[in-house]
Amino acid sequence: MITVKSLSKSFGRRTLWSDLNLTVPGGQMLAVTGPSGAGKSTLLNCVGLLESPTSGQILYEDVDITRFGRRAGRRFRRDVLGYLFQSYALVENATVADNLEIAVTARRDRRSRYHDALERVGLTGRGKEKVHHLSGGEQQRVALARLLVKRPSLVLADEPTAALDSDNAAMVLDTLRGMSDAGCTVIIATHSYYIHGRCDATFEIGAPRHGT
Repeated sequence: MITVKSLSKSFGRRTLWSDLNLTVPGGQMLAVTGPSGAGKSTLLNCVGLLESPTSGQILYEDVDITRFGRRAGRRFRRDVLGYLFQSYALVENATVADNLEIAVTARRDRRSRYHDALERVGLTGRGKEKVHHLSGGEQQRVALARLLVKRPSLVLADEPTAALDSDNAAMVLDTLRGMSDAGCTVIIATHSYYIHGRCDATFEIGAPRHGT
């Protein structure tokens, strides 16, 4: 479970949001919505410990992760988090299998994990291909397979279907829905009403405000 308490984020005199409160139970798929510039991606970055909030708390299973030092933050990102971004965040000059290898911490069953994950996203037998030879939709499938291999407890997805056709967008959401149904907490920043309808709940962030 993720609990956000009285969170604020400012850049100089510009306040993205303040006194933001949110609870996302384990196994829920949540859509974070709002106008461009409202700070949806920044909220995900704060939950993922890629940015620090200006004030407030972010609790994961009742532990305030905003107090983590560098080592604890790395461990949290390694053991708990999975990311899915519009840009895919893959190593493009590496193979599909190499990209999946990055996500694996347990070595014993990694080959079966790779096979199962690639089969689920429709890329069976493509592990030796270089990522830069794949289409955008196929690259997002590799990113999905990486999530399946890692088996995170929390997934943060930033506009994960924005550049995809309808078939690939449906695969992304079906996969995230399956992970959520299995107990993973999924938070998606999105403008898409289609995604809203596939989620369990929606949380709207208002327009940004500027200081005077």
